[in-house]
Amino acid sequence: MTLDSLFQQLEGCEIPPLERWDPPFCGEMNLRITGDGDWLHEGSPIRRAPLRQLLSRVLRREGDGAYYLVTPAEKLRIQVEDLPLQILDADPVSDHTTAESATIWRMTTAEGDHVFLGRHHRLWLLADTAGVERPAVPIRHGLEARLHRNVFYRLIDQAVIRDDELGLWSDGVWQPLGRLDESSS
Repeated sequence: MTLDSLFQQLEGCEIPPLERWDPPFCGEMNLRITGDGDWLHEGSPIRRAPLRQLLSRVLRREGDGAYYLVTPAEKLRIQVEDLPLQILDADPVSDHTTAESATIWRMTTAEGDHVFLGRHHRLWLLADTAGVERPAVPIRHGLEARLHRNVFYRLIDQAVIRDDELGLWSDGVWQPLGRLDESSS
């Protein structure tokens, strides 16, 4: 599978039904997603946003912890340094009441996915490759996203402290952004 042939096969496709596809494993693809969210094919950055978006649509994480690009005909393993997706924007959506539980945060990934923080898409603290706990949010097909630094600081501006955690409420569900150590309380 080449990137161009994959792009031609799936152009215009929304999220394909990856959960129904079970193609044979065909090997490794020289594609790496860095911890900073860069997509590199054979060491060169993929600059075409539509191609990155397409690749993210056919990406899933399987039970072995590995990431695969999946089509109906083949499955290729790729390398992911931390998490494959990044949240680049966050917007509060409110029903115009004053209750904290009425605010719902809408997260947008670099590849155009939208999720609303709540029961089904909760922030949770997950160690990165350096062992530092940072917020992550599930997106789809076993994929999770990190908050980009600008989004993290934007949410920190709205955060409150609860039980030695810094976080916020979205759709009535607590969303942790970090733990407070004893010296900061």
